[in-house]
Amino acid sequence: MFAQEFMRNALVTGTFVGLACGLVGYFVVLRAQVFAGDALSHIAFTGALGAAVIGLDIRTGLFAATILGGVTLGALGERARADDVVIGSFFAWTLGLGVLFLSIFTTKSSAGNGTAGVRVLFGSIFGLSTTDVRVSVVLALVACALLLAIARPLLFASLDTAVAAAQGVPVRALGVGFLAIVGLVAAQATQAVGALLLLGLLAAPAGAAHRLTTSPFRGLLLSAALAVGSVWAGLTLSYAFPTLPPSSMIVAAAVGAYLLAEVLTSGLGRSGAAGRTG
Repeated sequence: MFAQEFMRNALVTGTFVGLACGLVGYFVVLRAQVFAGDALSHIAFTGALGAAVIGLDIRTGLFAATILGGVTLGALGERARADDVVIGSFFAWTLGLGVLFLSIFTTKSSAGNGTAGVRVLFGSIFGLSTTDVRVSVVLALVACALLLAIARPLLFASLDTAVAAAQGVPVRALGVGFLAIVGLVAAQATQAVGALLLLGLLAAPAGAAHRLTTSPFRGLLLSAALAVGSVWAGLTLSYAFPTLPPSSMIVAAAVGAYLLAEVLTSGLGRSGAAGRTG
């Protein structure tokens, strides 16, 4: 497997995609912003196709749309936490634009097969070039560095918003900045797992980490480790069974990790309750 260049590119990119998704996803789950993460993953679809329609590199639209979308969601919400109505309306509007762009794009004679739209929706991690790998690694490291730089105040603001604001923590600025980072990670990870399945890699490993530990920084590390492990497991399965799409296998592994954590913690909880009863 490691002798194949396309697999080496996929594993390197996937490792850094998983690292960024795991770290950011922990705070997405902690702040109950999973729906916002889902909206940003679909905004990536709209941005990429919008860029393709006007003849730009799809990555330009991908990153511009998701980062701007994150900032917009943060600005629209109270203390940078948009409610479900705001997120749902924004989500529906941008997804409608995406469908319009896809229709325009597929009717152009130069792009009649809509390949770009399929790549954005479902990912293309086995088709990455060396340049794609380098860009992905750099952006993942930037996102991780930005998140870790604000991790402590963001944790404070996430756990007790009112007290954090009273202590002078810039709660709103942190919220907007965090959603911008989520947008960056969503754009960076779309090429690996696609816009439709990105939420699984953002939420499932983080959800498992929240189930397995109450320590925030231990949870961050565990979430990142589970996300990276899910990527490696998914890519290995897809390589061993070529008919299985890599993006689907990555998300299946991530969801499997969450289900295992759920079973383990539920079993431990029942055992503890039985012991106290006895």
